[in-house]
Amino acid sequence: MFSEKDIQQIKNKGIEKEQVVAQADRIKNGMSYSNLVAAATIGKGIESYNEADLQNFIQSYDAKKDDLSIVKFVPASGAATRMFKFLFQFLKNFNPAKDTVESYAERRTDSLIKTFVSNLEKFPFYDEVISKVKETCPNYDELDESEKHLEFVKTMLDENGLNYSFFPKGLLPFHKYDDEVVTAFQEHLFESTIYASSKGTSNLHFTVSEAHHEYFLKELKKVIKRLEAETQTTFNVAFSYQKKATETIALTTKDEVYRKEDGSILFRPAGHGALLENLNDLDSDLIFIKNIDNIVVSSRNVEVSRYKKLLAGVLLEAQETVFAYLNKLDEGDPGETELKIMILFLRYRLNTPVPEDIDDFSIGDKIAFLKEKLNRPIRVCGMVKNEGEPGGGPFWVRDKDGKVSLQIVEFAQINFSKKHQQELVYKATHFNPTDLVCAVKNYKGKKFDLKQFVDPEAAFITMKTQNGTDIQALELPGLWNGSMAYWSSIFVEVPVETFNPVKTVNDLLKPAHQGNNV
Repeated sequence: MFSEKDIQQIKNKGIEKEQVVAQADRIKNGMSYSNLVAAATIGKGIESYNEADLQNFIQSYDAKKDDLSIVKFVPASGAATRMFKFLFQFLKNFNPAKDTVESYAERRTDSLIKTFVSNLEKFPFYDEVISKVKETCPNYDELDESEKHLEFVKTMLDENGLNYSFFPKGLLPFHKYDDEVVTAFQEHLFESTIYASSKGTSNLHFTVSEAHHEYFLKELKKVIKRLEAETQTTFNVAFSYQKKATETIALTTKDEVYRKEDGSILFRPAGHGALLENLNDLDSDLIFIKNIDNIVVSSRNVEVSRYKKLLAGVLLEAQETVFAYLNKLDEGDPGETELKIMILFLRYRLNTPVPEDIDDFSIGDKIAFLKEKLNRPIRVCGMVKNEGEPGGGPFWVRDKDGKVSLQIVEFAQINFSKKHQQELVYKATHFNPTDLVCAVKNYKGKKFDLKQFVDPEAAFITMKTQNGTDIQALELPGLWNGSMAYWSSIFVEVPVETFNPVKTVNDLLKPAHQGNNV
């Protein structure tokens, strides 16, 4: 399969040849779908708390956080091209000589463009675009409405204009307060001071693409002094790239390795599961994970951040119990009653499968089992009521050994051709908004190697197009899906107000992103 030149290329990427062979075999054999047993619901895999409980967990977390090292981990790489997909189609297909925006929208059944042009002045970037468009198109004010809209969109997206689609979401104008325009990146810095700071210091880690790194550094330099003065917080901000060694090969539809024009192997980024390597490099007591585009205006942030503190409070309470049990097991000679309590905690609080015949185990075997299952990374994940938003969800899943555990499953992992699996998806009451807090150290203070807790069977195979050729691409198990399959997992209901992603540019019109207009 591989020539000497190929093997050298593989080696130069920091990958073992055996890994690449295994990737090819995985694509050839097809992906393993998740075997759903039931949707996780309130009381059956998802915990729900009233206001009094919420306050208790918040107070508990606030009392402990200054004794902890905390970092906020934000996946922030990738260009924002998909945000502007309908605008690119507009540029390609709109002819102002023949069309108005209304007739174009009707002809192409494109309600997004109508919403966009009807609300131009509400977008945080409006002033910047208008200023630029008048610079590049001196007769802008004399154009008719359709031509104005076309020039506006061109100026936003063209390389010779503001080139917004080149930049990542984190560096685009997201919110506006009076005359100040703020990026998502800056909002994440501010948000960290509310729930993810300790002793007046906020640590943040952004995964970015190499092409954008300098732009992030420039933005940081621009805002950091003023933010530190306003929030009385010191910011430690680190950046990392998706590692080249996590890239994966692709096969043609004939199961042959896809090669570039020069004959070299095409290696592709392997999805957000590749960021497990970046996460694994962090050495903190608590790690909050949140996507770059899921951020709200500052007036709403205190309320939203209460639920981050809830998740952290739940995690610390569970972790204290886990550590107490593991220390007790180390001391030796726990009684049968104590072991039974620990097993119940493992099964019903940490949602970890327990053998049906565990009561028949010897005390020594029970101790060994509990030590192995309790001594794992812990994650507490927020879950939002399903209101039709896209995204994976919480399910009880049976693995190939017949064990049932609580998992976050993406739609791509579900075999919708099986009616029973499809029905379980429709019964799901909640979905995963990528809102996690993680504990990655053991009871002796040593960091876990997170790569030991991945389910490799949860890899994705997707069909992509490369230079007009259909290819089978391999994505690593998703960061909060298969990459965390063997963690201890607790799922907690949080309100839908905590989930405010920007999938298209029009999402910036929603109240959660409107600083001036709410």
